[in-house]
Amino acid sequence: MTEMRVGVLFGGKSGEHEVSLASARTVIAALEEAGYATVPIGISPEGRWLTSDDPMARLTSGEIGGIGGNGNNSGAGYADTGGAATAFMPIEDRLPALDVIFPVLHGPFGEDGTVQGLLEMAGLPYVGDGVLASATGMDKITSKIIFGAAGLPQVAYRALTRREWQIKRAELLDKIEGAFAYPLFVKPANLGSSVGVSKVRDRGQLSAAIDLACTFDRRVLVEAGVEQAREIEVSVLGNDEPQASVPGEIVPGNEFYDYDAKYSDGRSQLLIPAQLTAAQVERVRCLAIRAFQALDCAGLARVDFLLAEDGTLYLNELNTMPGFTRHSMYPKLWEASGMPLPALVRRLVELALERHADRQRNRISRV
Repeated sequence: MTEMRVGVLFGGKSGEHEVSLASARTVIAALEEAGYATVPIGISPEGRWLTSDDPMARLTSGEIGGIGGNGNNSGAGYADTGGAATAFMPIEDRLPALDVIFPVLHGPFGEDGTVQGLLEMAGLPYVGDGVLASATGMDKITSKIIFGAAGLPQVAYRALTRREWQIKRAELLDKIEGAFAYPLFVKPANLGSSVGVSKVRDRGQLSAAIDLACTFDRRVLVEAGVEQAREIEVSVLGNDEPQASVPGEIVPGNEFYDYDAKYSDGRSQLLIPAQLTAAQVERVRCLAIRAFQALDCAGLARVDFLLAEDGTLYLNELNTMPGFTRHSMYPKLWEASGMPLPALVRRLVELALERHADRQRNRISRV
């Protein structure tokens, strides 16, 4: 049997570029251990796609520049793609023949439905969630609206736009303080890895946090805090019949599980399995699957919860392409559930091919 070729897509135009590189190294090693031929495909922070030489080394070394200040690369070895807007791939970096793509991309321009839409247009099978689930899963405000419609428990929240904040700052602060008690969390609607997220305890901090969040996105989420909450996470795997892993717990090294706590300081702890009652385990796994299905997810997702001191469980968010290093919660939860990493990536490839085959059954015209 011909060896299956899996293109592993990594890097990208987001603040989680380096996290993506770390995840991709683990995924490539696991795929090769599972018996697949891997084709590394890097995307620079400026959006240039790379397949020649060693894309991982080229991105890590920082030798790769952008695609040009005005995007015009004619005569510079770039493919004629019909205009500056699409001139992102040099001729030597055109994609080879591939059986499936594994997009190990985190954050905007990768986990938000943009790359998924490109792969759909190209007719390529790919691991993970489709355009709809990726876009709604990335957008914290839209996903909360959908989760609310599905009857899933969440903390109280308010959404605002950058334009609203510019023209009625004091009024918004008054309304937020009138509706919520401190502490509060402020988040950009469309970022991951806790980039731009702040925990605030007074009006001054709230104002500064919204200013910060507005530098990352035009839409901002303000959430009620849950004091002394435990952070519980569940990994979900599957298509139409998803399964949930054993739950795990994050004990942050910082006041909350921010970017530094996730990737830099090394003081956070992962407790697997989480110390929960049998009833709590059953409920959190059930809610994780319901959240997965509410967004019409496919392949994989990590679903995060807050467990209050009184036992109340709140759905926090759903991550459609969680971290994939050997220290990341998603693969570690499946390992604790009896599925080691090589078996996990093999199952993800199988699910990608299964979903692609199912999509081919759809009619796209009346004829």
